[in-house]
Amino acid sequence: MYTELASWWPLLSRPADYAEEAAFFLRLLQGAVDGPLDSVLELGSGGGNTASHLKQHVMMTLVEPAAEMRAVSQALNPDCEHFEGDMRTVRLNRAFDAVLIHDAVVNMTTEADLHRAMATVFAHCRPGGAALFAPDYVRETFRQGTETGGDEGPDGRALRYLEWTWDPDPADSTYAVDYAFLLRSPDGAVRAEHERHTEGLFARGDWLRLLTEEGFVSNVVTFEHSQKDRPVDVFVSRR
Repeated sequence: MYTELASWWPLLSRPADYAEEAAFFLRLLQGAVDGPLDSVLELGSGGGNTASHLKQHVMMTLVEPAAEMRAVSQALNPDCEHFEGDMRTVRLNRAFDAVLIHDAVVNMTTEADLHRAMATVFAHCRPGGAALFAPDYVRETFRQGTETGGDEGPDGRALRYLEWTWDPDPADSTYAVDYAFLLRSPDGAVRAEHERHTEGLFARGDWLRLLTEEGFVSNVVTFEHSQKDRPVDVFVSRR
């Protein structure tokens, strides 16, 4: 979905669906930063859905490793600066008022990788600046389940998906998300695709320990999304 199927992304994940959490993230960053909040770096920005809302209030700079997903974001956010980069290693040699990693942080499947991503955030956050991490789950909130969705496109394409979240080995630091996609072309032809993501799962205390080791002062805020049946832990930090 992040490469050859990236052009279907807006039918899987609509920008409008991100408005509520983007507003919540903005309030948290405004409350955490020391001084003005004018510039935000987003690492793992994907198709740019979160940025499409935040850019109305702050200058957004976006980093995404997948070229195809950057193209989707650039079409949605032509007014934002985009860079290729991995959140574990990228260095722009610039400091921002705040740094955001939304759910892309789940791609960090080991403590070592998560620590490297936090080091990248710290390196790009000015003194007194804020950082925000929003993983889909922490160990304490994880639950297995399924979600469905999809949308129709203006070009005659349509997508429907089943998302199945489960944990093959509760003893390790990962869980699995299987996606089944049905993709309908304008001529009515339908094809099926399957994709598995292996995602990181860490306890709340491990998150806070790693953030402290990196030099952040952090707390956890619970986000109750009106369209979700579970709370989400959001980690808000100050450098």
